Amino acid sequence: MSVKPVPEDYPRITPYLCIDGAAAAIDFYTEVLGATERMRMPGPGGRIGHCELQLGNSVLMLADEYPDMGFLGPKTIGGTPLTLHVYVEDVDAVFARALAKGATELRAVKDEFYGDRTGQFEDPFGHRWNVATHVEDVPPEEMAKRAEQAMGSA
Repeated sequence: MSVKPVPEDYPRITPYLCIDGAAAAIDFYTEVLGATERMRMPGPGGRIGHCELQLGNSVLMLADEYPDMGFLGPKTIGGTPLTLHVYVEDVDAVFARALAKGATELRAVKDEFYGDRTGQFEDPFGHRWNVATHVEDVPPEEMAKRAEQAMGSA
């Protein structure tokens, strides 16, 4: 039997988050985003050594910080240059749950010219999320007009 270089149930790109407080983050992502836990491996000192969450057809990996290995979360290093984008069934409900669970609103939910209703928050662990629901299929010509209007008014 041959081993596949890309495992069957993993996407090509999988974000791996370093979190100060991984157990609380797992709760946040399951309650807010509807993720389900695929597996969890304990680490030394009660920390999470590795966890995999399923979000639709995506996998999110995460673990607690391990400063001795240079594995540091965004709060420890003073922020993140990365934003995770996730499509959800009801962006307004997800956004409200995130804020109720301690997230910080960075950009309120609104309809965008490209056909998504989207907003951005920072979770309590320092990771930034765009959450969106696709609400309209916009033809390329219309998208170009709307983009020009949106950029002209920015």
